[in-house]
Amino acid sequence: MKKQRRSGLDFEIDRLTNSIENTLTGEVFDTEISRLTDKDTRQIKRADWLFNWHKELRDKAKEVYKLTTVNNPTIIQGLVSIEDKQDHVFMHLIESSKFNKGKNKVYFGVPGNLVAYACKVSVDKGYEGFIAFDAKSALIKHYQESLLATHFRGLRMFIETSAALRLIAHYFKS
Repeated sequence: MKKQRRSGLDFEIDRLTNSIENTLTGEVFDTEISRLTDKDTRQIKRADWLFNWHKELRDKAKEVYKLTTVNNPTIIQGLVSIEDKQDHVFMHLIESSKFNKGKNKVYFGVPGNLVAYACKVSVDKGYEGFIAFDAKSALIKHYQESLLATHFRGLRMFIETSAALRLIAHYFKS
């Protein structure tokens, strides 16, 4: 069996917002993040997503979360897959829904919201907001600037406490 090699995450932070923001009107929509369930997978059509989220959901080491708006919890805006590494959270995959990608996207802020949530999980677990992920090499500088992430070595990056708390403050009200 041929092993698939991952080359790092390639999400772009389009804008850090208070929640998610309509690209045309500027209207802000409150969001919720919750665990993706088997029932939710009926909405996840393979042709609409770059990654195989069904496979990700089956991996018991990982937790998959969905981002929805408060007023429309049935429409998935984006997904993130994380793993508890006992001293930090590792972000395996992150993806905006098809309609939130490219120049004609519906909402700004989806990737930032999902990264902030991974940081929040890390804080809630007592890891001080530390998360790690592998980035595509072309996006390392982008993550350093937009997320204040630190390049460790190779493709590995991490977000430490002060940067994590900054992201959490953007998306989650205390």
